[in-house]
Amino acid sequence: MTKYLFAFYLCLGGLTSYAQNVLTIDKNIQQHKFTLNEVKYLQDSTGKLTFQDIQKMSSSFTENSSYYPSNHHKNSTYWFRVRMYFSEPVNNNSVIELFDQTTDDVTAYMPDATGGYIKSESGANLDFSKRLFHHKNFEFLIGDTQPGYHTYYFRIKSQNAVNVIIVYRTINYFIHYALNEYLTYGLFYGMILIFCFHNLLMFLAVKKKQYLYYVFYILSVGLYEMSADGIAFQYLWPETPGLNHYGNGISLYFISICALVFSKALLQVKEKAPQFNRAINYVILFRTVYFIYCLIFNKSLFVYKFVEVIPLSLAFATGVYIFKNGYKPARFFVLAYSVLFVGFIVKALTALGYTYFLPAPISYYSLSFCFIIEMVLLSFAIGDQVRVLRKEKDAAHEETIRQMELNSQLQDSINEELERQVRARTHELVEKSNEVSQQSQIIENQNKELLLANLQLEKQAGEILRMNVLLEKDNVQLKTNIEKVTESRALSTELGYEEFSAKYPDQETCFKFLSALKWKDGFICTRCSNTTYCAGRLPHSRRCTKCSYEESALHNTIFQNSRIPINKAFYLTYLIYSTNGTISSHQLSEKLDIRQSTCWTYAIRIKKVLQEKKKSRKKNDQQGWTVLVM
Repeated sequence: MTKYLFAFYLCLGGLTSYAQNVLTIDKNIQQHKFTLNEVKYLQDSTGKLTFQDIQKMSSSFTENSSYYPSNHHKNSTYWFRVRMYFSEPVNNNSVIELFDQTTDDVTAYMPDATGGYIKSESGANLDFSKRLFHHKNFEFLIGDTQPGYHTYYFRIKSQNAVNVIIVYRTINYFIHYALNEYLTYGLFYGMILIFCFHNLLMFLAVKKKQYLYYVFYILSVGLYEMSADGIAFQYLWPETPGLNHYGNGISLYFISICALVFSKALLQVKEKAPQFNRAINYVILFRTVYFIYCLIFNKSLFVYKFVEVIPLSLAFATGVYIFKNGYKPARFFVLAYSVLFVGFIVKALTALGYTYFLPAPISYYSLSFCFIIEMVLLSFAIGDQVRVLRKEKDAAHEETIRQMELNSQLQDSINEELERQVRARTHELVEKSNEVSQQSQIIENQNKELLLANLQLEKQAGEILRMNVLLEKDNVQLKTNIEKVTESRALSTELGYEEFSAKYPDQETCFKFLSALKWKDGFICTRCSNTTYCAGRLPHSRRCTKCSYEESALHNTIFQNSRIPINKAFYLTYLIYSTNGTISSHQLSEKLDIRQSTCWTYAIRIKKVLQEKKKSRKKNDQQGWTVLVM
């Protein structure tokens, strides 16, 4: 299989090969970046080609057409080749350095003095201690080399899209460059720590949450810059290269979330722009779901950094909207995010290789510079907000003092008016007091007359009390007579539904009536014929004192085993009796609110008893509807 691949690449190289520019090295060259046609590359889509295969496929390399070459297909392995001509011997005094710190695997094949090649490995997937120098970039030492032409090969494999920036440097220049670079990093991260400490103290002093959110935002920015620059790998997790795949993604997530939460607190979005507040909440939710999915299922999605444009653009749009509505602290916020967007644009153009005309510090550290400017402007925004709040507080304090002065003046005028009214009222009371003293004498005389009248009334009250006692006895007798008349009417056919319901309102009354009707001639036990009894467990039931047989008031009546309320059963019997059995089951169902089938069943039973009673009833028998009960 390797032979076929070799033949394929050899044929392809014969069609696309061009002359490669050679870098001439002399003592005056301290640094040089390989760009455009100074670099050639070969894409190995299988990842199985060895260095020996690559040496045989020299004509298969393709000339680089972009300013800096890159791995356009992340699943492929790329081989890069540069050529240099040394006009004098090299004795371990120069290096070749690769910039992009997120590159997973970098393997360099460096020619030696014997004409062979020395293999050196580096990359973000290897422990930091295995690097040639303790530096964030990847350096490979150019060993003892004789004057003449030399070719250097680099094998690049990375899951991220990386720009392959190959730089030649002398050791002296590398040391000078590295010291200045780390000094710059020290100033940058020192400023981040100072901003964090300052805003943390402000939070502890004034208890404003935006200071705490700002601290988290700055720390997230610092973590992102350290992960992007390789500083985090060097100082935070040098023995855990696997974290390099998560550093950028985690820090960018916290940048987005902290930026949105900080924007809500600083700009008072919930009160000033409710629609933007809802949008921010939704973006926080969706960004969190996307982050969890990347973290658990597919960490390769962390490379799509453009998703952060959505939350940062939303925060910027929110600031613009609130600033247009007159909230002054938003001006520094809008300016800060404008600078940050400029940094993102420059960084994106740098990644695409379009900023080669800019000085290297500006293009490479543009985002860091913009982060510093943004932090300063956001600090101004927080200070401006505090100033506005203090101004509003002072205005409120002045308004309170003015209101207190007005209240004091009003209180004085009220007190004067009250004193005038008290004097007038006192004069009026003195006059009325004289009138009262005169009237009190008249009242005293009237009291004596009333006392005599009260004695007379007490005598009359005794007489009235005696008459009330007599009237009470008459009322009791009248009530008894009314109940007897009502009962007699209930037994006849003259009683209406309202009167019937008043006579038999509940189950207790019905059972009491049945008990009195059933045992009106005295109790006789149906089992042993004993005539003495005691109260049973059921209401108005009777238990034989001899055989302990308990008989309920419903036993041996037409209501035995009835499944409808007893008071409705009473009224159903009454209606059938009063209509002489002519009322229909539909009418009974409508009056009693019972199903028609149930009314029909009970009506059949009662009508049967009614017919039997008609045959055996004597003339002038006035027992009424109760004749059907037993």
